[in-house]
Amino acid sequence: MLDSRRRFFYLLAGTAGSAVVLPRLLFAQAPVVQGPKTPLPEAPVFKRDTKRMLEADQKEIKKNVSRLYELASELKQEVEKTDGTTILSLGLLRKTEEIEKLARQIRNRAKGE
Repeated sequence: MLDSRRRFFYLLAGTAGSAVVLPRLLFAQAPVVQGPKTPLPEAPVFKRDTKRMLEADQKEIKKNVSRLYELASELKQEVEKTDGTTILSLGLLRKTEEIEKLARQIRNRAKGE
């Protein structure tokens, strides 16, 4: 009886070992053979003309700032004309939204985005 238990455990250990090793042997990948390495051709480097880009950004910022100043002046005049007890006009709200949009554009240009 002791002999049959030993055989059972040996059989169990052998089966477990082969269950671990066999899939690795069956599905092992073949080694990848690499040929001689040839250098890749270098991609052409595009030099950005940063000076021109910065000058264009500066012109755009100046144009937007002057437009922002005009809109802010118009908004100030409209606010001074309106009575404090009345409801603000829709045009006034649209003008403030336009000012906000323009201010964001200026900020993004100044950041370089």
